[in-house]
Amino acid sequence: MDDPWPKTGWLERVGAMLMREPEDRKQLIALLHSAFERNLLDSDALSMIEGVMQVSEMQARDIMIPRSQMDVIDIGQTPEEIIPFVIETAHSRFPVTEGSEDNVIGIMLAKDLLRYYAGEEAFNLRDMLRPAVFIPESKRLNILLKDFRKNRNHIAIVVNEYGGVAGLITIEDVLEQIVGEIEDEYDFDEDEDNIVQEQTGSYRIKAITEIDNFNEIVGANFSDDDFDTVGGLVLSKFGRLPNRSESVVIDNIKFTVLRADSRRLHILKVEKLPPESESVA
Repeated sequence: MDDPWPKTGWLERVGAMLMREPEDRKQLIALLHSAFERNLLDSDALSMIEGVMQVSEMQARDIMIPRSQMDVIDIGQTPEEIIPFVIETAHSRFPVTEGSEDNVIGIMLAKDLLRYYAGEEAFNLRDMLRPAVFIPESKRLNILLKDFRKNRNHIAIVVNEYGGVAGLITIEDVLEQIVGEIEDEYDFDEDEDNIVQEQTGSYRIKAITEIDNFNEIVGANFSDDDFDTVGGLVLSKFGRLPNRSESVVIDNIKFTVLRADSRRLHILKVEKLPPESESVA
């Protein structure tokens, strides 16, 4: 079918769609999706617009890395302890604590270790530290993004109402809410369970699924003595954070990574296999 507005760009087309004056956010999103379905708006533009709308309503607590999953360095650690840890976790910035995890005294940049590693100067972790930025759990992501850009900062420590560390958040975490995929074949609806069975007989599960729940639904018999979640079990088998599409077989059950980021697993595909030896692919 010929384009009814051949000389206008997609912004003008969306503008025409919005002349209907949607009465609420739900109607606005419906109009945007209608524009996409009519090829007036491409998928990347739709994804970013929805991402911007979501960011304006989300708070730091919604996407922060929780305290239990933070990779931190203690001020008393030696280079021999720090450097392997930095290599293993592959982060560029690390909170540095003193005494307890609630006492973050600064941020260490991995690149600052290069001078020591090259033998250019003596190791003094305290002198390397950059100031830590602290924000409340309720901080809006759109405001936080402005602060990140204004101050040229890339990481913030999230604190709770009592002043304790609740987690951390990076500029990459915020930007992913805008430029990342809003919805794909691996997403779960908010009201869906952690485990969804596909028509093929395989399962799509959240990595945070508790092992007891997984055993009951899938018919497995994994122990939860060492790990509480399926994600923890899979990570232990890999011995590292796997990339998307990597798979591992544990007790004749194949786990394939559908979604993961630089810090943790999110979504796994689970398939029950005939009896065979365990493997990693």
